[in-house]
Amino acid sequence: MFIAFQPCGNCLCGLCRQSRKNLLRSDVPRDAVEPGSTTSTVWRKIIFVALVSLFFGISDYAQFLSPLPANTTPSSAAVPAKTPGNEACAKCHGAIAATYAVKPMARGSGPATQDFLPGEFRDARSGVLYRVYLENGDAWLSFDRDGDPPLHGRRKLEYFIGSGHRGKTFVFSDDGFSFESPINSYSKPSGAPGGVWDMAPKHQGATEMPLNSPAFSSCLSCHTSDAQAPEAGTENKYATPLFAHGGITCERCHGGDLSHGLTAQKPADAKVSQAARLDRSPIINPSKLTPARRDAVCMQCHLEGNAAIEQPERHLYEFRPGDDLSDFVRYYVLSGDGKDSVRAVSQFEALAQSACKRATGDEAMTCTTCHDPHASPSIPQPAAYYRAKCLACHGEPFAAKHHVEQQDCTTCHMPRVSTIDVGHTQDSDHRILRLPVGPHQGASLEPQLTRFPPVKEEDSLRGLALAWVSLGGSGSLYAIAQAEKILPQALAQKPDDPELLAALAFEEQQKSLTDQAREHYEHALRIKPLFLDAEANLALIEANAGNLNRAAALWKSAFARAPGRSSLGINLARAMCLTGHGEESKAAIARVLEFNPDLSTAREMLKQLQSGEVSCEVK
Repeated sequence: MFIAFQPCGNCLCGLCRQSRKNLLRSDVPRDAVEPGSTTSTVWRKIIFVALVSLFFGISDYAQFLSPLPANTTPSSAAVPAKTPGNEACAKCHGAIAATYAVKPMARGSGPATQDFLPGEFRDARSGVLYRVYLENGDAWLSFDRDGDPPLHGRRKLEYFIGSGHRGKTFVFSDDGFSFESPINSYSKPSGAPGGVWDMAPKHQGATEMPLNSPAFSSCLSCHTSDAQAPEAGTENKYATPLFAHGGITCERCHGGDLSHGLTAQKPADAKVSQAARLDRSPIINPSKLTPARRDAVCMQCHLEGNAAIEQPERHLYEFRPGDDLSDFVRYYVLSGDGKDSVRAVSQFEALAQSACKRATGDEAMTCTTCHDPHASPSIPQPAAYYRAKCLACHGEPFAAKHHVEQQDCTTCHMPRVSTIDVGHTQDSDHRILRLPVGPHQGASLEPQLTRFPPVKEEDSLRGLALAWVSLGGSGSLYAIAQAEKILPQALAQKPDDPELLAALAFEEQQKSLTDQAREHYEHALRIKPLFLDAEANLALIEANAGNLNRAAALWKSAFARAPGRSSLGINLARAMCLTGHGEESKAAIARVLEFNPDLSTAREMLKQLQSGEVSCEVK
């Protein structure tokens, strides 16, 4: 039986594209069974754990109907806040705080019971009936299926993610690990209360209930404030509660920490150094920053790219206003792929293609040219509000003769189009096309992957190589070929980079260059001992070489830190069984089913073990 990773392709909830940014990191398996396997092959064939990049997205800009208490924080425990939250800012900036409190960004997350709307949904493919409901003051997700095989259970929902404009999802925990709900609530196109329940975008078409999708820190970063970092070596194990403040607080755009109001001073230099930020985080007015650092404040959550590569030992959630975003993550955009589509959070990419942006340049036009970060236009007046923004440049004389019957400029020039990555949602086309329908501007004849925002020269090939690896994970043969070409060159520049080492090792592993792959995985693990993918794939090499004890030790370590990765547990169970450890094999399979209870492969393996159909003996 063969089980392989499938690209997850989405963020925490899948409501934003995750896929927001394609940070090169461990993927999440959706286990698929190879048909026609016999009992013996089920237990003898080890799963190939692919090193595939994770694509995640961030952005869900929505509105609630009732006023939201400032920065509602889960009350289950106290998380040490690094920032005071909106309440502290409201003491001096009351009017701004009041208008911001009803903006979607301020409402992007909170306790699961807040503004709760119950619902239910039966997934036709898996036959599972999902219900979201309140019981004794807690929010719950139940899942039920009668028949063969039956499935019944529930999870306590702890947080919601998403402001509700596009939709929202929920987060639950299991043994300290945080996961996303397999279903989302999608809002009505009109923005009216309620909506439709459906599978999360990355789970559309799933024939088995997917209950093991990790809640990644990269997604929490753009929907919450003061979110916890995952524990070392894990993808989704956090201290609780997950975050100190619901939604996006003032500090995410303006900086500042708990010392503000006591010692805060205006920075002498808008280009705040990292050393100065570590000493005391100053208050930033983004409009006073250089264009690149100003735009980075929005870009941290509203730029997707086709791939985004974290810098060594840096993470997106460490970014602070005034920093250079490229010190933390670098974005790459694919052109010339023949596609003309809109992703849910590609506004920055689209705006860069627009004639408006190209004509006015970085100094004159940015997000806040049209969008007020502190307030939303009133519902009856958005067309007039944005028309005024257009006429600020194009002028009243132009408006007097240009389609005077149509007062909403966005109808023709920024139409709402369906996104390719999030079902049931639409996004405004930020290319601001001159004609209502037109191709992407500036497309090349063959695929090219370039940094965004553009740079004159890359300081190394690391980012580009890993970006091609990331795209290759989705099956692009062209991307795979480019990765194979550039990876050795990038590794020559940075011979001790664990991500480059593991990527090259995986390429070698696919080509059956086992000795080279083992050497590169071992090298990566010497530098980064808790590297999940390197552990998992090195274990496969050891298992195929007959070193089952070493393979089991590697898989056991990785599975303990990523129990949502079912293939790790199944590999561990097989290795334990083949070395005569039947009880340990059963325990591994039971652990898989705790996090992924509808996985038919695991159910069948456990049944065979319990019935004695399979006997665990040293082979």
